[in-house]
Amino acid sequence: MQKFFVPVAAGVVMCASIAFPAFGADLYEPPVVEYEPPAPAYGGWYLRGYLGMTNQRFKGLDYEYFGEPGVTQTWLDKGGFGSSSLFGGGVGYQVNHWLRGDLTVEYRGKSSFHALDRYEVAAPASWGTNDYRAKKSEWLVLANAYADLGNFRGISPYVGAGIGFSRNTISQFNDVNVVTGGGGYAGTDSEWNFAWALHAGLGYEITDRATIDLGYSFVYLGDGKTGQAHNYDPALTRPNDGFKFKDITSHDFKIGLRYKLQ
Repeated sequence: MQKFFVPVAAGVVMCASIAFPAFGADLYEPPVVEYEPPAPAYGGWYLRGYLGMTNQRFKGLDYEYFGEPGVTQTWLDKGGFGSSSLFGGGVGYQVNHWLRGDLTVEYRGKSSFHALDRYEVAAPASWGTNDYRAKKSEWLVLANAYADLGNFRGISPYVGAGIGFSRNTISQFNDVNVVTGGGGYAGTDSEWNFAWALHAGLGYEITDRATIDLGYSFVYLGDGKTGQAHNYDPALTRPNDGFKFKDITSHDFKIGLRYKLQ
């Protein structure tokens, strides 16, 4: 009997030594430590760069001696601008998944201008034509805001708007009158105008940080003007404020890259 009791007692002691620590561990609740991820180094900042093409329009060419008494002017071709290249860049901030904004600076290359009119002078009776040629370029600075309309398998459509200023430069202005063998020219001039734009496009995420941006913008650039106009014959030059290109607008198509700094 005694020989049987000793092993049994030893077994009970061993089981108790194992059970009590396990039971004690169940009663211990470690403190909860709330983890706060470190703030991103750059917040929601991003850089962007892009290039594209312009498709420009304007409301008309104006000159203080158009429509003077005794002269009838008819536009055979009211004129237009050719396409030009553009490129720009900027810095922006992504507020959340739906809202972002950026500041962009853009150079818009020289586009060619041409127009043609016919005039008739009542007395002494005469007529002629004016073949106008010029170049135009701009620097455009805009503050923009965008609404991203969701993410569909990495594709994010967006709309936006911007306001700012455009420095419009008119250069190489010439007026050739083939009929009379005369004509004139005007000096280069630049001026700042209030500008605004409407945007739409698609962003495609190629990495966590990089997004290809395919965009369209309608841009209002204000007016452009030449320097003082001169006749090829200095004796025929009259005081004037140059030629004015009214209400220049453009349909722009762009491709670019946005890169997140976090």
